[in-house]
Amino acid sequence: MSEKRNDDKIRVIASVITKNSQYLICQRPLNKRHGGLWEFPGGKIRGGESNFDAAFRELSEELGVKVVNTGKLLFSAADPGSPYLIEFVEVEIKGEPKAIEHSEMRWCNETEMLELSFAPADTKFVEEYLLKENQ
Repeated sequence: MSEKRNDDKIRVIASVITKNSQYLICQRPLNKRHGGLWEFPGGKIRGGESNFDAAFRELSEELGVKVVNTGKLLFSAADPGSPYLIEFVEVEIKGEPKAIEHSEMRWCNETEMLELSFAPADTKFVEEYLLKENQ
């Protein structure tokens, strides 16, 4: 699968990682696009990479964990004002995550997420998918 799809959008994987009914979320560094906002960890999918390969590479760099499995695509949303298409994918990890490239990380449930400011595509995922799925 190529890096671009859907009108030449650049695909970005957002890893939906759960533990004890909570989701792993990370705060973007202040010097990056959407700095200070929360997101599901991940990054750009390089040409020819599978979701597994992209998640494996990105989460090793960002969180110091090993990806053991990727599941289904749950949701996708364009990042307004950019060429990015954020694809939210189930991901299973091994190891204890550390905030290597993010300002902060935490485990929280859907209700706790409502108190945080997320990047635009992540906000759509939380509001249009997570909150509806868990009602």
